[in-house]
Amino acid sequence: MTDETALETAHAGHATGHDTLPRGAVLLIEDDSTIAEEIVAELSGHGFDVQHRATGDAGLAAALAGGVDVMVVDRLLPGMDGLTVIETMRQRGIRTPVLVLSALSAVDDRVTGLKAGGDDYLSKPFAMEELLARVEALMRRPDDTRNTRLRVGPLEMDLIERRVWRDGREIELLPREFRLLEYLMRRPDQVLTRSMLLEDVWQYRFIPRTNLVDVHIGKLRRKVDAPGEEPLIRSIRGTGFLLRVPD
Repeated sequence: MTDETALETAHAGHATGHDTLPRGAVLLIEDDSTIAEEIVAELSGHGFDVQHRATGDAGLAAALAGGVDVMVVDRLLPGMDGLTVIETMRQRGIRTPVLVLSALSAVDDRVTGLKAGGDDYLSKPFAMEELLARVEALMRRPDDTRNTRLRVGPLEMDLIERRVWRDGREIELLPREFRLLEYLMRRPDQVLTRSMLLEDVWQYRFIPRTNLVDVHIGKLRRKVDAPGEEPLIRSIRGTGFLLRVPD
């Protein structure tokens, strides 16, 4: 039995603590056995079917075999590097969403990873909760959302540099505010309930009695809708919120 097979077997059926139904298939290509084991445990524990490969060549073979919903690929791998794996997949028409992992965190490195065909980029070291959230987001993402910039009315968001502007005015956002606004911008003119936001932005598996969403929406609204500007973030009484696209 290979180390990779052993790692998969060790965590098979580990989802009982969170979800009882499979949530999708994830292919992890990571040569660091410690990091790989932690990632497999985290994703398996939240209901994902995870297979692990430790080299780029083995990972590419697994990707070409199909049956994968999301891939998590380390940039630096023995043999074929992670970016070459992704580029080869894209050249062969495989559109599986990919989260790139790397110890390189500069903007240029993120740009390189995304230009190679990655869909998201996570710098090491990272919190397992963030990796889980990004995998879940890629699992839900439609196939046509690989753009690195979002534009909704006067709002523009750069997903690589994590920056936001309204009519040229830059808006400084905290990470959670950025994620919340990205969620709203991907669903303009759509009423979003508090439950949806708690599940998809905060990754809650149960819905607590909390005003967490209202507090963050309030802070976000004050930054996005400056005095004298047309309000974009609207409250829908008794239901939730929406990002309104101006006529």
